[in-house]
Amino acid sequence: MKYFRILLSGVLSVFFISAFACNSKNTATEEQNPQTRPPVETQEPVTNYSPAFAGQTRIAGVMTSTPYEVTILSEALSSPWAVTTLPDGRLAITEKGGTMRIATATGGLSNPITGFPEVDDREQGGLLDVAPAPDFESSRMLYFSFAEKTPQGSLTAVGRGRLSANEDRIENFEVIYRAIPYYDNSMHFGSRIVFDDNGHIFVSTGERSDMETRHKAQLLDNGYGKVIHITAGGEPVSGNPFIGIEGALPEIYSYGHRNIQGLAIHPVTRELWLSEMGPKGGDELNLVKPGKDYGWPTITYGVEYSGETIGEGITQKEGMEQPVYYWDPVLSPSGMAFYSSAVIPEWQNNLFIGGLSSKHIARIVLDGNQVTGEERLLENENQRFRDIAEGKDGALYSVTDEGRLYRIAKK
Repeated sequence: MKYFRILLSGVLSVFFISAFACNSKNTATEEQNPQTRPPVETQEPVTNYSPAFAGQTRIAGVMTSTPYEVTILSEALSSPWAVTTLPDGRLAITEKGGTMRIATATGGLSNPITGFPEVDDREQGGLLDVAPAPDFESSRMLYFSFAEKTPQGSLTAVGRGRLSANEDRIENFEVIYRAIPYYDNSMHFGSRIVFDDNGHIFVSTGERSDMETRHKAQLLDNGYGKVIHITAGGEPVSGNPFIGIEGALPEIYSYGHRNIQGLAIHPVTRELWLSEMGPKGGDELNLVKPGKDYGWPTITYGVEYSGETIGEGITQKEGMEQPVYYWDPVLSPSGMAFYSSAVIPEWQNNLFIGGLSSKHIARIVLDGNQVTGEERLLENENQRFRDIAEGKDGALYSVTDEGRLYRIAKK
């Protein structure tokens, strides 16, 4: 039976990963002194670039000392792209083709939920992120990002709609924001959405990948390669850094990004962080500040897929921000989440990032705004980890391109 097969697979995952977590030597001491472990990355770097400061890449490794177990809750998802926790503890999961599912913490899965406009689901497009409105319990409103499909091309759009009472469709869907202009390809849409403490929305976009569009990440007259800050109704937030500047879109919060598929607010500092896909090498973790230029494509720690340098082949320039951390070779970072629960105390305020081509979840330990340790989770599962979320129960939930839903929880 399919249920038995999923359960058995989950049990095997639990056995091997829990054994690995429990049998490491002196893990408590190593956790307190992360420099005692070598970096988790052992491959040769793709580039010969040097970091701007110590600890900017290949930080010392750490290992979780708390016993935990990994369970495959489902293998029935169709190209899931985002997972987020609803107020009642269930999970909302988008599927790239244009549907949503609701899952329970034990693996129960709803039928596909419809009601969305047509999406451009070629390659990197589709129905992308989902976030419940702060008042979801009363309004039942959900916000979505997606690749909008039109005759003139596609773009990253944000829309919202009400989850019906019987939970079979999204009602009265409306588009509230479009990252103009339209462009006819299917690459680099971003796109995560996160509510801030005032009920406004941060939206991440990509620069649409092509050489024709790449430079637009440095220009303020378009929505490519940006972090956008809008109200729940789609208007620019008062106080945004480029309001009143001629030629600049007032919704822009930061710029100079390549393709942002991870966005999260630190549970203590309330600062905005993002993970950003670089080219060949040079994936980045950035602390986002309003009005700042994050450099792409002028500066980068990566190279073209051909191996050629990008632009002048420089990694630093005055007036452009340095990443807090970067990966070379790439992590291919997608969705990410801070862990705030006290269930696993050593994970508190750590950042967990889904890795696509790297096929693992990166655990990033921070001390203030500095990375002090890195761990690889689930690297033997051979999955492309698309998104990760913290559950109401203190577990982590992750979806993969291959259609799995994982639960990572204290044993």
